[in-house]
Amino acid sequence: MSMIARRVSMLGLLVPLMLAAAADAAETVAPVWVFLQPRAVESDPAALAAALARAETTADPRMLERRRLRRTSPGLLDARDLPLDQGPRAAVAAAARVRIESRWLNAISVDATPDQVEALRAMPGVREVRPVARGRRCTEAATCEEPLPESSSHHGPRDFYGRSSAQLAQINLHALHARGYTGQGVVIGILDTGFNRIHQSFNNPDRPLHVIAERDFINDDDRTGPEEGDPAGQHSHGTLILGCISSYLPDQLVGGAYDARVILCKTENVASETPIEEDFYVAGIEFIENLGGDVATSSLGYIDWYTRADLDGLTAVTTVAVNIAAENGLHCCTAAGNEGHDDNPATSTIIAPADGLRVLSCGAADSAGVIAGFSSDGPTADGRRKPELLARGVRTATVHPDTADTFANASGTSLSTPLLAAAVACLVQANPWWTVDQMRSALFSTASDAANPDPLFVRGFGMVDALAAFQSTCPADFNQDGGVDGLDVAAFFPAWESGGDDGRADVNHDGGVDGQDVEAFFLIWQAGGC
Repeated sequence: MSMIARRVSMLGLLVPLMLAAAADAAETVAPVWVFLQPRAVESDPAALAAALARAETTADPRMLERRRLRRTSPGLLDARDLPLDQGPRAAVAAAARVRIESRWLNAISVDATPDQVEALRAMPGVREVRPVARGRRCTEAATCEEPLPESSSHHGPRDFYGRSSAQLAQINLHALHARGYTGQGVVIGILDTGFNRIHQSFNNPDRPLHVIAERDFINDDDRTGPEEGDPAGQHSHGTLILGCISSYLPDQLVGGAYDARVILCKTENVASETPIEEDFYVAGIEFIENLGGDVATSSLGYIDWYTRADLDGLTAVTTVAVNIAAENGLHCCTAAGNEGHDDNPATSTIIAPADGLRVLSCGAADSAGVIAGFSSDGPTADGRRKPELLARGVRTATVHPDTADTFANASGTSLSTPLLAAAVACLVQANPWWTVDQMRSALFSTASDAANPDPLFVRGFGMVDALAAFQSTCPADFNQDGGVDGLDVAAFFPAWESGGDDGRADVNHDGGVDGQDVEAFFLIWQAGGC
């Protein structure tokens, strides 16, 4: 796993200091990562091929289909999809309490005392031990409000979207909805604090919230709602985010991808003495990908134990995880952070995993498109543009996390990010075959500042334009080479004859594959392109 090992020597020198900071007394436990040596099967090509073939028979069919459509690494599975070697795993579990396991990282996080850490580092099969990094939520503030009235001078006349009308119109997502793309058939995974689903906008009989799976990685159970023993407000942040995506209460509040199904991951403990820890994030994003999620969104960030030089897209554990997820065709969105920005392009305040190579990192703007003062800036340590896109993150409308019928305005890159994720989900419905790179290209090339990306690394490519991204590629360009020619004809007819299960042959975007799509294809082909 070269991406993880890139800074092993430097971080290895810092481990004693970091552990001392995390554990003040000899018997104080602290969470640490235990990275294992490569799996034994990796040294035997025949054994590896057999193991991958067995793993494919038990893998989630939806996950395999998504990987078939969008995975950029060779094959459908690789060694990172296999269980950890049982010998080293059992030895680690016998030495310290296991928190989570990561197949992708070939690692285990455990709660360990300093003495246990030393014992773990000396174990055969252990490659490295390092502290679990900590972080924070990307929310500035939230205020509660009453239900939207019939009309008001502040909000304007009520329409179908109610409170969310302006924030969805700002990214042109309502125009994509008008064409029938509302997230139907798409699965969004959300990593956050917990989710209170009592609000009427999640329980509308016309379109109730559809949760296909949930997991509480903090308490090791399958309940992501409020639980006995939870800290006060444990569910609040996640509920705000879920409201931006999945609410459906016409004339009051409608989310950006209200027909999408969701996977809910409770990965962050809000107790003041327990900072966010990255191992639960890694477990959550693997959970989402393994269950066939199409989009993952998080409004969490990690910087403790990492320096700005580590934000190079290859070092932070959460960053490595989103890199792997993107290779597997999972579209990942994350908040840039609320650390503020300046006019110096050489300085940066982004937090991991916003530095990921192919994660969509989102900053926050107000209703006029002006960048929020708290929104973090880039670039990454290796000079890449971050954040990349903007959506509304100042007084963003969402549900109240504690009631069934009131609403809230909240601010932060936490709130802009789920709007971006909703737009991505609707674009996935329209173009399920788009790879992560194709999605990024469509969004960047059509955003508000695409012609003049911000040289200060604050605005990135600007405000999302979901409709323009949808229209940016030609539906008859089947091989995505920028033109329509005989190669596209050869690719079109097999897709059309198969019935177009993946939607690609629906050239006229009417929801079906029939003779009208053949006519539409040839009209575009005769014209030489769209």
